[in-house]
Amino acid sequence: MNTLLRASALAALAACALATAHAQAPADFPSRPIKIIVPFAAGGATDVIARVVGQKVADQLGQPVVVDNKAGANGNIGAVAVARAAPDGYTILMATSSHAINATLYKKLDYSLTKDFVGLSNLASVPLVLVVNPGVSARNAAEFAALAKAQGDKLNFASGGTGTASHLAGEQFNTIVGARMLHVPYKGGAVAQTDLIGGQVQAMFANLPEVLSQVQAGKLRPLAVTGKARRPNLPNVPTFAESGYPQMDTRSWFGLFAPAGTPAPIVAKLSASIAQAVADPAVQARLKELGADPIGDRHEAFQPFVAQEVTRWGALVERSGATAD
Repeated sequence: MNTLLRASALAALAACALATAHAQAPADFPSRPIKIIVPFAAGGATDVIARVVGQKVADQLGQPVVVDNKAGANGNIGAVAVARAAPDGYTILMATSSHAINATLYKKLDYSLTKDFVGLSNLASVPLVLVVNPGVSARNAAEFAALAKAQGDKLNFASGGTGTASHLAGEQFNTIVGARMLHVPYKGGAVAQTDLIGGQVQAMFANLPEVLSQVQAGKLRPLAVTGKARRPNLPNVPTFAESGYPQMDTRSWFGLFAPAGTPAPIVAKLSASIAQAVADPAVQARLKELGADPIGDRHEAFQPFVAQEVTRWGALVERSGATAD
């Protein structure tokens, strides 16, 4: 009996050792470049934040981190590409709150943010800022609300795509003030910003990093920002709450995801490397300079956050009546 027990114990120890060996990340990972798919056009907040963090991750892992822009369908084209990629840690997705919105906005999607991906890290969040072309007469949010009500759908607001946070913020503002501004979607915030400066559209509820430099240069006029406090970069711009619209508190977040099925040790290694990259003082300073609030959490915190966001945005989409179908 004792002999059998000892044999069983040895077998169990061997199984544990084998499991432990399998649980360790490959010693040579990564042995080649890692690709971050950014599902929006170059130059927008998603793209810029991915490049800032990606460079530091590359320094830590000793392999290049390459950004590949695959814009279209409000981020869905790039998301599908990563969902179908090999789950080996070499192709990851830079997703945003837009992807949480898409889960409800689209009746049919070729992927599920909560089932087809594993969250690695939430890099940063950013407030939205209501900016207008300098030719617009409004000087604050209340004047803009009055103008929007008076002009109806003759007043346009741009966004980086149907269902983005900037789109839903505009629709929310319409609902709050009783306006009917016309939504004009673009394939990314940078493209929308170009037409806003050119006067083809009049307003935008933009991710702050996308428009900060243009605001500082006087090419766009800021009227209000989301969040509980004014931004250090724009100390003279009031919050929506200060302006009389406390319901306007939308923010965008930007996180990195791997395909579902990526081995847990690789997920852990990538997650830790990304968190360390965001914690780097130079990265922190650059993100804050852009108008973003660094986060840099790990998989264990980010995964449940994503599920909560899908639910939260789903309720907002249903209330707004927005749809992409």
